[in-house]
Amino acid sequence: MANSNKLILTAISALFLFALPISADDGSDTSLSALGDAVKGQRVFNRCKACHNLTASTRTRLGPNLDNLFGKKAGVAENYKYSRALKEANFLWTEKELDQWLMKPRAFLPGNKMTFAGLRKEQDRKDLIAYLRRATTKTE
Repeated sequence: MANSNKLILTAISALFLFALPISADDGSDTSLSALGDAVKGQRVFNRCKACHNLTASTRTRLGPNLDNLFGKKAGVAENYKYSRALKEANFLWTEKELDQWLMKPRAFLPGNKMTFAGLRKEQDRKDLIAYLRRATTKTE
């Protein structure tokens, strides 16, 4: 009887583990961009394009280039002078990190030099992330 209870508990535990969402800390998780509209996100990006390129241009604007953003370590682009806060940040740009950043950059990472106040509307952030996912990801 005790062995059958152990077996049932093991089976339930295994099912529970397979049902948990997979966390992709490498930037491959698309759970937020899947909920966004890239066309609307392109319009939201109009607020960003004065400071950011979407391509690997040798010349940056006021902010760093956003090419291959997802999965990239924060604060490492060679042709941009980052704030100390971003240079010392220890995270990869995932959709979840970017969502938090876009909500309120100064609160997400105090000491960064981004002057943008943030996007309060959750759907605007999802739309922008969907657009950035499409516009900055290499296709081969």
